Formats: sequence, structure tokens, C-alpha cells
Amino acid sequence: MKVGKLADIVLLFVAFVWGATFVIVQGALDFLEPHSFNAVRFFIAASFLWGWLLLFQRHELKMAKRKIWVSGVILGFWLFIGYAFQTIGLTFTTSSKAGFITGLSVVLVPLISFFFFKTKLSIQALIGIFCATSGLYLLTLSPSSDLNIGDALVLVCAIGFALQIIYTGKYTKSYPTLLLTCIQISTVSLFSFVGALIFEDYSVIFQIEVITNNEVIFALLITSIFATALAFLAQTYFQKFTSAIHTALIFAMEPAFAAITAYIILHETLSFNGYIGSALIFIGMILAELPAFTKKRPVINNEI
Repeated sequence: MKVGKLADIVLLFVAFVWGATFVIVQGALDFLEPHSFNAVRFFIAASFLWGWLLLFQRHELKMAKRKIWVSGVILGFWLFIGYAFQTIGLTFTTSSKAGFITGLSVVLVPLISFFFFKTKLSIQALIGIFCATSGLYLLTLSPSSDLNIGDALVLVCAIGFALQIIYTGKYTKSYPTLLLTCIQISTVSLFSFVGALIFEDYSVIFQIEVITNNEVIFALLITSIFATALAFLAQTYFQKFTSAIHTALIFAMEPAFAAITAYIILHETLSFNGYIGSALIFIGMILAELPAFTKKRPVINNEI
């Protein structure tokens, strides 16, 4: 199997893991406030990654120069913006609307790349973006829905995720994957803890009855190890074999997987528009790969 196709499969699985955690995170927010939950989640993930680095890839520490620390903090900052505003937004809006608005990063990645970094937009990228965005709308946004403060917060989250994808495309080719991921995840944990100190009752983090709650333990285990440590390690490594725009199109499947998870766990069913939307997302991904439109994928300009 070609490495580009393997990268697509792995990134699609990452999107599945992220989509499956929407329902899990909402349940945990009944016990932990958003910044507090993210602080614990990313602390566990960072501890796991640093432990793996020290045990099996200690040689990467020799490359821990100033530039990689700065790059990791930049990635971590945008990732923090994404998760902070998404988690807070989930307390004010529904999972489906949050999934759609988060999915706007599919549009924001090529648009930001085009307007700020002079990356060319190919025909297949434009068609894929249109199909995926239309599908996301049909899948998750009801015509009768009204925008609220939660929707606005999740929109900021989409900007954060878009910039994290763009900068991952820049830095992943220059630095060792595990070390860069360790710094990125640690940065999110630190910023989240500061947010908890300022805006929340952070003492809840240290309450045994809260941390040992079965729903909280399950949510932290799934989100910290699978949806954070392993998922971002996979993204950081495999995105070097594809473009930021193509990565964003694959991640457009996240709300589709969220809908499937909601069906299995909460017995929610998709509307007719929802099934059409899911099909459009798949079509958008396929169109982005058709060789009739282009001979090679667009790449991110490294001169950022």
C-alpha cells in the first residue's frame, strides 16, 4: 500500500475517534467544567507521550532545540483554542450543530492558506470543499435552528483547528514526530489549567468523588489516550505525506462519525437530509482524489 493511501486511512480513523467522543465529552461535562476537563485530559495524554518518549525514543531529546519548542507551543496554542472553545460551546449548543460548525475548518483551511499563505486552490479542492460543506450542512444543521452563543464559540474553535492543521503541515516535515507532539499536548494542558484557575472552580479536579466517577473515568481514558495522545501522534506523523487541505477534507467525516455514534449509543436516527449529507461528504473526499482534475496534490507553502 502506498504511504499516501495509508495516511488517508489513518487520518480517517482519527476522524472516527474524534467524532465518537462528542457524546462522551458532553456526558463528562456534567461533572467537570470545560477547562478543567481539558486540563486533566491533556495532562494524562502528555504524561503518556512523555513516558513513551523517555522509554523508547530518548534519542529525540537530543533534537530538543529552541525552534522545536516554539513550533510545539504554536501548535499547542491553536489546538487549545480549538478544544477550549469547542468544549465550552458544547455547554450551550447541541452536538450536531457543534459538529457542523467545527467542520467549517474544512473550508477555513484552504481559505486561510489561500489568503494568508498564497497556497493555490485546485479545482478538485474547490469541488470537494463545496460537496463536503453542503453535506455537513444537511447532516447536522436543521433549517429551524437558531444561532446562539455556543455556536459563536464553536466557530472560534473551527478557526483554531484550521490553523493547527495548517501549521502541522509546516512543522511536521522538519521535526521529530513524538517530541513535537509531546510539546504540543503539554502546551494545551498548561493553557487549560490556567483557564481553569482563572474562570472555573479548579478544585473540582482534585475531588476524589468526581475524578473516580465512572463516566468521568471512561471519558478521560478514551479522550486522553485514544482521542488525544495516539490521535495527534498519528496526525503529526502522517500529515507529512499529504496536504493540509486534503487532511481537512478527511476530517470533514468527523460529524458523520459523531452521528453514527449517537445512533449506536443514544439511538438517534438520521433524517433523510442527514443520509444525503453523509453521501455528499464521501463524494467530496472522492472528488478531491480524482486524477482527472490534477496530477498531484497541492502542498502547503513552507514560507510561513
